[in-house]
Amino acid sequence: MTVLQKLKQQAKRLKTELYALYLAYRDPRVPWYARVFTACVVGYAFSPIDLIPDPIPILGYLDDLILVPIGITLALKMIPLEVMAECRVRSQSTTQRNKPKN
Repeated sequence: MTVLQKLKQQAKRLKTELYALYLAYRDPRVPWYARVFTACVVGYAFSPIDLIPDPIPILGYLDDLILVPIGITLALKMIPLEVMAECRVRSQSTTQRNKPKN
């Protein structure tokens, strides 16, 4: 497997995981503080606005490469495991059938 194929696979997993977080954020079984944090992480990941603008050499991409994965990891720790498991299944089936609608 080439490096490009691995990166594409990781990007697809990240997209599916972000959509699963979006679904989990809407679930009433998730505590309010986890919902707020998850909404911020998902909103930041899908937002065209960056904390550090991309044209700034090196630093511009660090927020995408560091902040988003850290935010996803923290959000996953706040959400109950059974809720995330259900949301991952829904996310995978939706992304395999068609693209999720905004």
